[in-house]
Amino acid sequence: MDVRTSGRQGGAPPDAPHASRVRPARQEPQRPGGAAVLPDDLPDGLVVADARGRVVCFNAAAARITALPCEDALGRPVEQVLPLEDLEGRRWWKVTDPYGGLAIRTGQPERNLLLPGGREVLVSARYVRARPAGPVQRLVVTLRGTEARRRTERSHAELIATVAHELRSPLTSVKGFTATLLAKWERFTDDQKRLMLETVDADADRVTRLIAELLDISRIDSGRLEIHRQPVDMAAAVERHIRAHVAAGRPRERFARRIVTPLPPLWADPDKIDQVLGNLLENAVRHGEGTVTMEVAPARTRTGDEGTAVTVSDEGPGIPEESMSRVFTRFWRGSKRGGTGLGLYIVKGIVEAHGGAITVGRSPAGGAEFRFTLPAGVPAFMA
Repeated sequence: MDVRTSGRQGGAPPDAPHASRVRPARQEPQRPGGAAVLPDDLPDGLVVADARGRVVCFNAAAARITALPCEDALGRPVEQVLPLEDLEGRRWWKVTDPYGGLAIRTGQPERNLLLPGGREVLVSARYVRARPAGPVQRLVVTLRGTEARRRTERSHAELIATVAHELRSPLTSVKGFTATLLAKWERFTDDQKRLMLETVDADADRVTRLIAELLDISRIDSGRLEIHRQPVDMAAAVERHIRAHVAAGRPRERFARRIVTPLPPLWADPDKIDQVLGNLLENAVRHGEGTVTMEVAPARTRTGDEGTAVTVSDEGPGIPEESMSRVFTRFWRGSKRGGTGLGLYIVKGIVEAHGGAITVGRSPAGGAEFRFTLPAGVPAFMA
């Protein structure tokens, strides 16, 4: 990679006339048109010091992260430009000693360090030697801000808090009822016992669903969500979910089903598709109003291939425009009617794992409308 110095070129000391450019260790691919990749093009901070420990490259990202202008960094000792300390207050350069330490070292793994003022930064280093166990010819340091990691940590903390809150209520109920039954079994009538046991059973189901959601989130975030494709009759699946809601006591006239035929053959994971349909239908019933309509129709995917689209809409107040961009994020709740706020995040992950896409909008009746499209056809391994 042709690494050129950012900022003023005259910052190197007089006895190092060639310190303004780092000689490339190898030739990297160039941009279209022949332009070399420049340090300022990199998203992370890049600081390069020569064999004497003087900074010869300090890119724009490094200047932004350290709040130090490029021209003030070039030519100065790297330990002065980056006065880094670990979280215990020890000077990082004194601990690592890149130029005087063991000659077999190749660098330093990424770790959290502190800049002046207590600003955290992720730092890693690479020691470039002309030959194995030879002296360090170049010290390459990369800097990254901690904002992304902090967002991830906050997200994990929110997830843990949500799980703890959601688990506390059903587990308290289960513990209370089982302890009461064990201690005073003879004092209760059969109807009272049945009511308590039914409550325990419902709360156990709630805990099971929450644990299943957590496992799904873990697999989605790590890219390990497994899809076992089989032929799926989407129209029959939609009808089955509607029947389940009617059997649970909801009026049949609240649901409408529209099937546009002929539908292309669909290969998908039946269990995962049931999870998507159940979540979207439950969301419409709980948070929407009026008739809930489920439509299945042939459609084109984003790539123009043949696919199947499922639309779930209601006649309620809908989702505000300013909230639509956050619908598929963790912990988003459309109302105060309960729920963990994880369902739609999981739905999006399942649909995308199938190679499909999901959108949210406003239905013709004014309510919320969710539409997901899945690619049709036989999987490649069976073609």
